Amino acid sequence: MAYTETTTTGYGTRVGRSFKGILTGFGVFIAGTALLWWNEGRAVKTDKMLDEAEKVCIDMENPSKINQEYEGELVCATAMATTDAVLNDTQFGISENAINLSRRVEYFQWVENEETEREDKLGGKEVATTTYTYTQEWTSRPVDSGQFKDPAYQGKNFTITTYEDADVWAEDVSFGAYKLNESLIHHISSREAVVLALDEKQLEAWDKAARDVVARVKGLDLSPKAAQQTVSKPAAPTTPAAAPAVADSTLAAVPDSVKTVVPDSVPQENKIDLEYVHQQGNVLYFGRTSAAPQIGDVRVTFEKVMPAKVTIIAQVTGDTFKPYKAKNGKRFQTLVMGKKDADEIFDAEHQANHFWMWIFRLIGALMVISGLKGIFGFLEMILKVVPFIANIIGWGVGVVCTVIGIAWSLIVIAIAWLFYRPLLGISLLVVAGALVWIFAFKGKDKLMELAKRSQNKAPATEVAPATENA
Repeated sequence: MAYTETTTTGYGTRVGRSFKGILTGFGVFIAGTALLWWNEGRAVKTDKMLDEAEKVCIDMENPSKINQEYEGELVCATAMATTDAVLNDTQFGISENAINLSRRVEYFQWVENEETEREDKLGGKEVATTTYTYTQEWTSRPVDSGQFKDPAYQGKNFTITTYEDADVWAEDVSFGAYKLNESLIHHISSREAVVLALDEKQLEAWDKAARDVVARVKGLDLSPKAAQQTVSKPAAPTTPAAAPAVADSTLAAVPDSVKTVVPDSVPQENKIDLEYVHQQGNVLYFGRTSAAPQIGDVRVTFEKVMPAKVTIIAQVTGDTFKPYKAKNGKRFQTLVMGKKDADEIFDAEHQANHFWMWIFRLIGALMVISGLKGIFGFLEMILKVVPFIANIIGWGVGVVCTVIGIAWSLIVIAIAWLFYRPLLGISLLVVAGALVWIFAFKGKDKLMELAKRSQNKAPATEVAPATENA
């Protein structure tokens, strides 16, 4: 059974919160308006910068030698990004000749999920019923189960070990005869798995340490025979409340509301299995078995970025590159994987700019609408003494706020266009005004003229004389 918690909020408290929400609503409304304004300026400036950069960009045909003719020029060039650097992960004793060496750590933990249903009562009270369910998942951080709502799951989490994520980047990456700057280096994405070949003595030391942690936390018999029985014979289903008092709470059955998320399979090459430490491909696993993860298990994944062919657009400065600075102050440089020509890259950049322009427009409009609803939400809340009437008013307030919010967003966007693109904006207004004048005035005169013509051309209607019936 899922764990539920019910809370009741009085009418006065709810009304007070709604009035406090007015200030928050104004803040969100102003922030949304500012976002819309900033986004239009950002999009226009980025488009102008890309247009300017595209006009001055030239092809660097041979990056394998430094040519003074390219000094200060914005160039598009393709070459292999390579390095002689040997990167080290000292905690695990891993060394790789690579552009990047990364470590990602995950923990198998109980995770609390909540879902709340709210119901208005006559008189203005609100009854909120929150349902808490629990899933076993791989997380990027250990989860503090001491704060869980359900007492049956409090304190269930632990970890066999803890490590931090880590990224090491080569500082010296060659691009033909040139060197890539830090920003360009970090855009290289030729990621591969690191095939682990860890020292066996170190693996055994980690295994012993892991065994000690499990023994201390769970208090289990960790002999090989007992371990084999635990893996081959899972515990019989019971509910947490009815489960026997065992230190290994993760072996007890869980309610129907609990879902176990099993991690994706990992490569099996170079596999070494100890009791609590397993080396599998590019994954170092701490736990009984990766096939059936238990709470507290930890997996560490290692990857590297290898030399690869890349294409860059950047400004040449000596034997390296820097971002191109346009007349409007915007800067631009980019790196893409593989061989691409300048037209492809600039087209993609324009598309990305327009994509983000519409994303920010949507976010800004939603913030404006949300802010307006926060400002006028008290109207609905005051009438919550009669939920049926309040729901009708709330629906109406929502519709009005949505319409006003959309209209306001369009006005802000239009004014921003006038500010950032005055010639185009004024031209559009002149055209729009001319159309309105033509249809409003010339169109009226034309209609009157047509009406007169139709009256003059209309044939006279003859009325037949009345006849008497004999």
